[in-house]
Amino acid sequence: MLLFARSVAGVVEILLMIALGYLLTNLGWFNESASKLIARLVTQVALPAYMAYTITSKFTFKRLVETLPDLRFPVASMMILFVVSIIVAKVLHIRKSHRGLFESMFFNSNTVFVGLPVNVALFGAAKSLPYVLVYYMANTTIFWTLGVYLIQRDGEGDYHFSLSQTLKKVFSPPLLGFMVGVVLVLLKIQLPQFIMADLNYIGGLTVPLSMIFIGIAIANVDFRDLTINRGSLGILLGRFILAPALMALLVLPTGMPMMMKQVFIIQSAMPVMTNAPVVSKLYGADSSFAAVMVTESTLLSLLVIPILMLLLNASH
Repeated sequence: MLLFARSVAGVVEILLMIALGYLLTNLGWFNESASKLIARLVTQVALPAYMAYTITSKFTFKRLVETLPDLRFPVASMMILFVVSIIVAKVLHIRKSHRGLFESMFFNSNTVFVGLPVNVALFGAAKSLPYVLVYYMANTTIFWTLGVYLIQRDGEGDYHFSLSQTLKKVFSPPLLGFMVGVVLVLLKIQLPQFIMADLNYIGGLTVPLSMIFIGIAIANVDFRDLTINRGSLGILLGRFILAPALMALLVLPTGMPMMMKQVFIIQSAMPVMTNAPVVSKLYGADSSFAAVMVTESTLLSLLVIPILMLLLNASH
């Protein structure tokens, strides 16, 4: 019961930051350009610094070597979910023009804008962040390759694969920050204290700015568009029931640390990727459907997370 209370308190922390973004947007502080600026600050400045600082300060050489092989669990989970998404799309008769987007949203998690703050609030940064980053590495690689391919397939016109563009998206600033941290730890290189302090200060912007960004996004959605249909029910089923259940089946029987098991399960049950509407708009897929699913799944996740934590506590 104590863990459930802590989970609720963690969700309330997140809600307050989201509410701040929502309130300030309604007061006219933020517009679409401000939202884009915050997203760029998080993904291109704050998060890379957060990654580099966390890896170099929280990991030892031994722990890093022991942890990286566990990438196989989120990768395996998402690949199985991809196969399941194809079956679910056929069973629910998702129309062909939506099928790729449906499948992409079904198996990819929002590991940064929601997943990272949630895990920090629930478990603390020192204990959870290394495992959060391992899951993030798998999730972002799969989204910018398979996930984006599926969305592009729905778009208007012919799809032309671009290796350079795909690599540019996969090796994004956050992932590069992660990789720099890994290299520094493997080579046992310690950065000067003043650089570590700067990385810590800049990285500290990640969580509050991410939550304010979500608040802005919710404020800009017309709640009359939040309808429930076969497509949305299928994606919510995948995100909040099938994904965590599958991850639990994969990790609970293993000997990995309990904290890693909990983080992986929580990360697998996060809402739809924030990037899905952006990519959909770029390639002519149904960006409005993607935006609605981001909002619906984000709002619902605030109810799902405490329940999931209670179930994890009961199984422990």
